[in-house]
Amino acid sequence: MTRKSPYLLNLTPDQRNELEEMARRYTSPYCDVIRAKIVLMAAEGLRNDEIASRLDTHREIVSKWRKRFFEQGLAGLKDRPRVGKPEDPLI
Repeated sequence: MTRKSPYLLNLTPDQRNELEEMARRYTSPYCDVIRAKIVLMAAEGLRNDEIASRLDTHREIVSKWRKRFFEQGLAGLKDRPRVGKPEDPLI
C-alpha cells in the first residue's frame, strides 16, 4: 500500500511558469527537466509512485526532489556541492 507524501506543493504563478519553462527547454540538462516535471506533477496532486512511473524513474528520486522543493523552493532543485576528492579532469 502506498502512502501519501506529507510534502504537499502549492506553486505560485511565478514558480509554475519557471518550472514549465525548465521542463520545455531543449537545451537544459536532462536532470533539470526531470526535476521540474516531478515538481509540476506533485503540485497536480499525483503520488510519488505515479510520478515515478510516468517519468520512468525511482520513487525515491521523486520523493527527494519533492521534499527539496517543499523545503527550499526553486533553489532546492539545484545540485549541491559533492563531498570527496574532485575527479582529475585529465583522466
